[in-house]
Amino acid sequence: MNVFDTHCDALLKLHFDQRLNFTNASDMHINYEYLQQGGSKVQCFALFIPTEIPQEVKFRTALDMIDIFYRQVVEAHDNVRAVRTKADIEALQENEIGAMLTLEGCDAIDTDLMKLRTLFRLGVRAVGLTWNNANATADGAEESRGAGLSDFGRELVRQNNAYKVWTDVSHLNVKSFWDCIEEADYPIASHSNARAIYDHPRNLYDDQIKALIEKNGVIGINFVPYFLNESKTASIDDILKHIEHICTLGGAKNIGFGSDFDGIRYTPIDLKNFSHYPKLVDRLLQNYDETLVKGFLYDHFFNALPE
Repeated sequence: MNVFDTHCDALLKLHFDQRLNFTNASDMHINYEYLQQGGSKVQCFALFIPTEIPQEVKFRTALDMIDIFYRQVVEAHDNVRAVRTKADIEALQENEIGAMLTLEGCDAIDTDLMKLRTLFRLGVRAVGLTWNNANATADGAEESRGAGLSDFGRELVRQNNAYKVWTDVSHLNVKSFWDCIEEADYPIASHSNARAIYDHPRNLYDDQIKALIEKNGVIGINFVPYFLNESKTASIDDILKHIEHICTLGGAKNIGFGSDFDGIRYTPIDLKNFSHYPKLVDRLLQNYDETLVKGFLYDHFFNALPE
């Protein structure tokens, strides 16, 4: 089955270790060969700039990652296409994979919307305002201050709306989440789980999940073991618990996957890399009908694209 995965940090790894070859690097969770083996149809590649990078070079670092995206991911492989819209994805041939850029945290643009628009023009189609920290737009999930969106953050979300770009609420704290829900026309949670199943600041409370459902947003279930349960060991069984809980809230058609591959140290014991996605597919088919499984894997995020 086709897979539309809305979050990985492969570009971060490729940026910091130039010895890696995206085609077949065995110490990555996602590479070209794994995408083929796992059934990828659309893979989102995040631009994440770590907090320790000096502010004056953060935007340049984002541009470096975009250059890596086009050189190593797209141009190096004849059947990988950079995609931005539903039309781009629908134009993919049967053996082609779509690659989409996203932004995880707006530290790279600071308070300059021209830089944001530049990223849009280069292909970014989803914007998460912050990581776990606070920045000029919002407070993240682990910022103790607990503030919401700044005035600039609200302006930025309105810019996302104008350019028909997803606003990604993963990594926001609770106050920032609700401010985003108020402002965003196209909210998603690219890689988040259910807090009722495991109480972690990166997971979503039930009322947050219901708010996303009401705005036709999709929640990408995350494979990070310490977001799935209280240990560093998790399995597909734990992923299924989060899926089932969201289904009980009326969100069966609002579930997708955002693995967070290459952004995590540990993986579920039975999902070591993207090539293992068929194991997840098999388990899903044991619990849900094929149409819904296709929705989880691909259709729900595709349908939620603004254009």
